[in-house]
Parts: sequence; C-alpha cells; structure tokens
Amino acid sequence: MALFNRRNTAPSTTATLAVDPALAALTGTYTIDPAHSSIGFTVRHAMVTNVRGSFGEHEGTLHLDGSDPSSSSASIDVRIASVDTGIADRDGHLVSGDFFDAEKFPLMTFRSTRAEQLGGDTYRVTGDLTIKDVTRPLSIDLEFHGSATDVYGNERVGFEGSADILRSDWGLTWNAALETGGVMVSDKVRLNLDISAVKAAPQA
Repeated sequence: MALFNRRNTAPSTTATLAVDPALAALTGTYTIDPAHSSIGFTVRHAMVTNVRGSFGEHEGTLHLDGSDPSSSSASIDVRIASVDTGIADRDGHLVSGDFFDAEKFPLMTFRSTRAEQLGGDTYRVTGDLTIKDVTRPLSIDLEFHGSATDVYGNERVGFEGSADILRSDWGLTWNAALETGGVMVSDKVRLNLDISAVKAAPQA
C-alpha cells in the first residue's frame, strides 16, 4: 500500500484526482518511538570487514500528508554520546575529539526540506544533516512498511531506509594508515534507519 496514492476518476467531462480515504486518514503528526526504532551506521574497518553501530538515544517527529507528499516533513535529533558499537573503548574513541567531539557537539540533527514519492511505497526525503558544526544536504530513500493500530490503541507507521555519506564531508577525518596499504576506517559510511512512529492525538 502506497502512503501517498492518487487515483483517477472519470466523470463525463473533466477527469479529477481523488485521494484514497484510507491513505488520507494517515495525515497527521507522528512521534518517533525510540523503543521500536533504530538509527545506526555501517562502516568498513581495516579494509576487510564492517563495523556496525547505533545511537540509543534519539527523538523526532514526522508530519505526513496523505494528500500531498511534498508537504510531508521530518525532524530528528540524535544524541552522539549514546553511540554503541559493542566495544566500550571504540565508543569512547568515537565520542572523543578525534571523531564526534560529543562534549562540544552533543547532537546530530536532520531537518527535512523536501519530500517526494519515487514510486509505489518508496519515498525520498531531502534535508540538512548537521554533525559537529557542519551542515550539508542529505537525501534518504525510505520504504513505507505500512500502518497499524497496536495493542495499546496507538496508530503507527513504519519506514526503513538508508543513505551513503562521506564522513569527511562533515569534518570526521581521523584515520590511521595500514602497513599493508589502505586505511583503518573507510571514508564512506552507510546510515541506516528503521523508524516506527506513533500518531499524535488531535488537539481539541
């Protein structure tokens, strides 16, 4: 089921566009549920394997427009100090001045500037990603996994997506040369998002 889907009607004179009521009902503001969402990354280590990590503390909101996808938006804040790669020493290095400098720059943020449907259940959200003191544009391709009402009566939507970035574009340049050639940490990083968001109750 596409989140944003218009269908043609054919009256005798001029064709008009109608919105599927089931999809239009998804319009609203949603709060990202951190307990059922993940924001993480994958990066090549020592040229031979991948290291995966995630950020345990994050929050954000989505505004979905079931009639006009271009009016949808997203805002996400990620607490850098919550990074977890499974090894405490490595996490400590990541939050240090060599990488994120979490004490000085505690948040990584994303603010969308554009949304579009690519086809079917696939969407692209473009916005500004800020890491440390650097803000650069980023496009994230997302797959809409559908909507459901959970056992507590919450209306939920789900998205999954990824984007590749060069960490050096955001000033994350630390590295170490290997004796066999190459470097310890790849410049290319894949960001991974798996989002479950709960619809806010309408205001009285």
